[in-house]
Order: sequence, then structure tokens, then C-alpha cells
Amino acid sequence: MIVDPMTLHSLALFVALADAGSFSIAARRMHTVQSNVTAHIKKLEHELGVTLFERNGGVRLTPAGHTLMSHARDTLGAHEAALSAFRPSEPPRGVLHLGALESTAAVRLPDLLAAFHRRHIEVTLQLTTGTTAELLAGLAAGRLDAAFIAGERVPADRWTRAAFRESLVLIGAEPLTAMPSAAALAETPFLAFRQGCHYRECIERLLARQGVSGTRIFELGSIDGILGCVAAGMGYGLMPASVVAAHRHRFGIHALPLPADLGEVTTHLVATAQHGWSPALSCFAGMLDDDPPRTRANPAGVSA
Repeated sequence: MIVDPMTLHSLALFVALADAGSFSIAARRMHTVQSNVTAHIKKLEHELGVTLFERNGGVRLTPAGHTLMSHARDTLGAHEAALSAFRPSEPPRGVLHLGALESTAAVRLPDLLAAFHRRHIEVTLQLTTGTTAELLAGLAAGRLDAAFIAGERVPADRWTRAAFRESLVLIGAEPLTAMPSAAALAETPFLAFRQGCHYRECIERLLARQGVSGTRIFELGSIDGILGCVAAGMGYGLMPASVVAAHRHRFGIHALPLPADLGEVTTHLVATAQHGWSPALSCFAGMLDDDPPRTRANPAGVSA
């Protein structure tokens, strides 16, 4: 139910009258005239069909008045809390729903999320991982406040900010000193995330450039699954160099940087128009402004 401002004011006068026990004192405390207090109380009694105050020998709540009192204090308290949540002087609160590619969540976000939590401890963070297509769908449906997506095809109707720059590398179980031949690429499967992942699209572009068609792409649901299967010799993969550097000590994999026009990928933070942002989202986006992409370089480089 939507409560209009007059009803909220009526409830505020009702509470003030109950606390003061006098129409004149309540009017003085609320910076109004006594007749205004009387009019609002009569309005409430008419709307509810009950008598809220006994007026013999003072002003006291009736049983119906006591029942309304608990609801009135809750309603006014909730209204004040809602206003407080959007005051610039107040710390942000509530839940911030973020989405990210699994590779971004694993390597890029831990430091950023930890820093945000230290600054804004009253905000609850919820992170969902998925493909670029899934994240954009979640944003459109209102399930996400913002999402980190890869690639340059950012929807024109969204607010965007470049967040991270990634360099993609070809990974395999054997040393890679040069791009494998077209025959090797054609007969060796690629291990990738499901359809809708930008990095999978990069695999398809790489194969097309090498004149290869019909290569099988096996879908795996996790970074560990892809890296583990590549290390076991099951096939090739394509990953950000930052991910390979972070996990190389766990998997015996080798990497070859891709040409810049194929391998340089920007990860963007994408959100709806700024006028609909929560204070928590504004603070989170502001942290990216404090740390532009050029300062968030890849971790230790990856070579073959």
C-alpha cells in the first residue's frame, strides 16, 4: 500500500498527541496550530472507523489507539529509514547485487570487493557469475545492480565504465613457441565456457583467422575445469593472462600471447542510468573512478 504524505503527517501528529497527552502541547511540539492536530486526528478516526483517544479529563489512547500506535511508529520509522538511506551524509546500506565473469570474479574482484567492504561495512555484497550474455540479461531483468562484462559490444542504453584490461593467451599442455598449425587447431578440441561468453567468441575468431572450421568446443563450467583439462592434454583453451598467472602454480600449462587485435580485451562495469542508482552502487562505481584501468595492469606476465 502506498502511503501519501498527508497520511504520514497525520500519523506523526497522532504519535505526538499520544506522547504529549494534550492537543495544545502536541501542536506546539509539531510547530502547528491546535485545530490542525484536531483535524488530522478526526481524519484518522474517520478513515479507521474507531475512536483513537478518550477526551475526558485529558487525552488518553483507547484500545484502538494503542493498536494503531505500534503500526504508526513502525511506519514512521520505516519512512525515516528510507529517507536516511539516500542522504549523502549517511553511509550506504542495503544489498548491492553485482555480476561478473568467473575469471573476473576469481582474479580481479577480490581486492576491489575487500576494499569496498572496508569502506562501506553496512552494505551487503552479493556476487553472481555468468557469461556476458547472462549478465546482461540479469541486468535487464533487474536482478543485478551492475555487472562486469567483457568485450566492446556494450549496450548503448547502459552506463559503462572501463574497469580492467585483459590480454588473452592460448593455453596448452605442451610448450607453445608459436601459433599451432591449422591442422593442429582443427584436430584438437578447445575447452571453453558456454555460449554467451566473450572469450568463447574470441576462440571462434582465432580459428576463423587461421582458416580452421569444424573444431570441437567442449563446454566446461569452471576455470579449474578448463585449466585442469588443458593441463591433462585434452585440448587448448583461451584465458586472460591474469588468470593463468594466478593459477599456473597449480596446473602444468603453457601459454602463448595472442595478437593484440585478438587478445586485448576490456572488461567494463555496466549498469542502468545513474538516476536510478542506489547510494551503494554510486560508491562502488566511484571506486573505479579512483583507480582507472591503466593502473590495474595484468599480474605477472605469462610466457610460453
